[in-house]
Amino acid sequence: MVGEGILKGLAETARNFFGSYVGKDRLTTVQYPEQREPRIEATRDFPFLVCDGADRQQGMRCVACRICEKECPPKCIFIEKSKDKKPDAFGKPQFYPATFNIDISVCMSCQICVEVCPFDAIKMDVDYDLSTDDRFGGLLLNKQRLAKSNEYYNAIHPTEAAAVDARRAEEQAKLEAKARAAAEAKAAVQAKAAAEASLPQKAPSQPAGGEPQ
Repeated sequence: MVGEGILKGLAETARNFFGSYVGKDRLTTVQYPEQREPRIEATRDFPFLVCDGADRQQGMRCVACRICEKECPPKCIFIEKSKDKKPDAFGKPQFYPATFNIDISVCMSCQICVEVCPFDAIKMDVDYDLSTDDRFGGLLLNKQRLAKSNEYYNAIHPTEAAAVDARRAEEQAKLEAKARAAAEAKAAVQAKAAAEASLPQKAPSQPAGGEPQ
């Protein structure tokens, strides 16, 4: 029959059209912002800085190596490295970013900064509701606005965050084991030196005449 395919296509279109008004699985309109779709784990919008511990500034994983700044294609990242070191969340002295800014009006969400970071310090957020009437200051995020907890990272990217946490825990365990081995070796050397020092000294040898040389 001539036009049978067209009629079938029109029928399918009509079914989808009217079904979108009555079928719960077809109701695609979301009354934003009162209603919001669940955030998708694989979504990537703009970067944020991951922090460990309660103090976000002290627990910031970033050590201001500036690799992300150098690799960023649109050059929207600006970092100033600190002159001093502060203890991180694990008590290890580290450099930190005195300034860390990202201009999200320029950022193209390419995720290159995430891929090149050797410290798992920067990840992609799923927060897209960042509109503002301040074109410059409102879209220039400093480290206070960028810093978010590791718990937040686990909430938005649970699969990825679990793998990162497992790898970091394994690396930390290796470092602690290495430090313990070094401490035990040092203690053994010190104990050996102390034992040798406590041994009695040998008396000087005397000649046949009986008087010491």
